[in-house]
Amino acid sequence: MTRSVLILGASGRFGRACSKAFSDGGWQVQHFDRSADNLMIAARGVQVIVNGWNPDYPDWAAQVPDLHAQVIDAARSSGATVIVPGNVYVFGAQTLGPWSENTTHQARNPLGCIRIEMEAAYRRSGVRTILLRAGDFLDTRASGNWFDMIMTKDLAKGRFTYPGNPDLAHVWAYLPDLARAAVALADLGDSLPVYADVPYPGYVLTGQELLAAVNRVVARPTRLKHMNWLPLQLTRPFWAMGRCLLEMRYLWTTAHRLDGTLIETLLPDVHQTPLDVAIASALPSELIERDVQPNQVVATGRNPGLT
Repeated sequence: MTRSVLILGASGRFGRACSKAFSDGGWQVQHFDRSADNLMIAARGVQVIVNGWNPDYPDWAAQVPDLHAQVIDAARSSGATVIVPGNVYVFGAQTLGPWSENTTHQARNPLGCIRIEMEAAYRRSGVRTILLRAGDFLDTRASGNWFDMIMTKDLAKGRFTYPGNPDLAHVWAYLPDLARAAVALADLGDSLPVYADVPYPGYVLTGQELLAAVNRVVARPTRLKHMNWLPLQLTRPFWAMGRCLLEMRYLWTTAHRLDGTLIETLLPDVHQTPLDVAIASALPSELIERDVQPNQVVATGRNPGLT
């Protein structure tokens, strides 16, 4: 029987990556159109719902609880498993790492608290849920993330702009790899717990290490420039997004990593794209110096050479 997956937010980063990965994995992929479709009807007969819905930060308080409640209701009615892209916001700056599925959620800031309650709603619901937790994204196209919007926007001018302490570890996930992991976890079916919190370790890199990787693949060497947060501070009183970005600034001044023990147990043959290949595919082709094969992957254990 052909397995089917319903993608919510297929035009967004995670939804788009999962759409391709599930299709490549032999699943029948359906995209949900919020302007025309009914979620309860669309979810009938699907085995998996990928919840790629992600409102802008300022809309989280008003929209996140209701959007996820709708997904929970649809999954309960259809019997589908929900895959949710988790993040590291739930832990808070004071939480010792590495962060795992057993780490207490101690965030006290508004965005972190919203995520804590959202995850708790899935845990309480009894709906089969895979929460695949990752750090910041490396995407295959410009999608408004930290890497393409801030760090590499001035590479052509020889500048790599870093928003935090470049000597502290930060966790990154290459979206095609993360989406393939989502498919592999979905393939495990009922062998997973009803609520599976699965951290994805990705690449653990300091800002200096990330810059070095960029410089290995670009035609023109770049130098590190520290991001100036003052404009955000000045716009804070009247720009909601700026306030939210400042709220999450601690992730750039707090060394962190995700513990990959669980996913390596569940998916011992998980593949991770070599870092330089991921970086090259996340940059405009005109900036790349050497030919890096975009589809090259290697089997890895616990991030050799990256942690």
